[in-house]
Amino acid sequence: MVNLTDIKEAAERVRTIARITPLLDVTALAGRSLLLKCESMQPGGAFKIRGAYNMVARLTPEQRALGVVTYSSGNHGQAMALAARELGAPAVVVMPTTAPAIKVEGARAFGAEVIFAGTTSSDRKARAEQEASSRGLTMVPPFDHDWIIAGQGTLGLELLQQRPDVETVLVPVGGGGLLAGVAAAIKQTRPAVRVIGVEPAGAAAMKASLAQGHAVTLDKTASVADGLMPVRPGDLTFAHAQQYVDEVITVEDDQIIDAVLWLFTKAKVVAEPSGAATVAAALAGLVSGSGPLVAIVSGGNIGLDKLEELRKQRAQA
Repeated sequence: MVNLTDIKEAAERVRTIARITPLLDVTALAGRSLLLKCESMQPGGAFKIRGAYNMVARLTPEQRALGVVTYSSGNHGQAMALAARELGAPAVVVMPTTAPAIKVEGARAFGAEVIFAGTTSSDRKARAEQEASSRGLTMVPPFDHDWIIAGQGTLGLELLQQRPDVETVLVPVGGGGLLAGVAAAIKQTRPAVRVIGVEPAGAAAMKASLAQGHAVTLDKTASVADGLMPVRPGDLTFAHAQQYVDEVITVEDDQIIDAVLWLFTKAKVVAEPSGAATVAAALAGLVSGSGPLVAIVSGGNIGLDKLEELRKQRAQA
């Protein structure tokens, strides 16, 4: 399990590249206590740089010289590509054939070789493992590794410094790396703060796993939030969620789309669907309490074409 020392050491490691992102108070707009932790403003457009850089920086010079590989729906791939470029390592990113163009272009812009493999996380994981074996590359997994979790946990420490009186933190959940890291940081520092994970209803693998008492694999996932669709949480991320997370709740795709559009038109924040799931939960009134509520906006990699597509979709509903 990741401890506070791991997370504090990661914070020192990533501070040269990860920004201290703003915490915007949008209470007046939302009609309830709501603050946005804008990780969409990180290099690469998502929180993922924290974990990816922490891991690549911890590799040996020999490992970095040979190169790194990962499998990703987009944001982790971009983050690893950026970390690899900054640390002098060749990078290979395996993405789904359905990956948004803005995320593919982002990874390539940071110097990564992009390979496409299937549409599921298991498809791209298998291809990434094949590339790692044949080329001698080091795998930088998207969520289920203690170095990745510790890097993501730096967000939790930062948030507590910015808002010591926070009552509840909403964290989006895909594979669970961000949830694991943030929960570990917060609960080991201020146990009274509630940490709630938010998943799409069509991809609620962590909620199902917590209900069963062990990590489970869903038959399939479907959601507008492409970054929150693993069919199974990681073993490590699940263990952290079991120990530190108060609750995991779900939101519908329509609620996520409404949150994306609300953030863009009202709060003037650009968020992709995966990054807006937490805001969807807050706006839908799914979280109780009157104290300071922080929603982590985890990513902002969305093109204008996709925004317009979502707007039209909701207008026709």
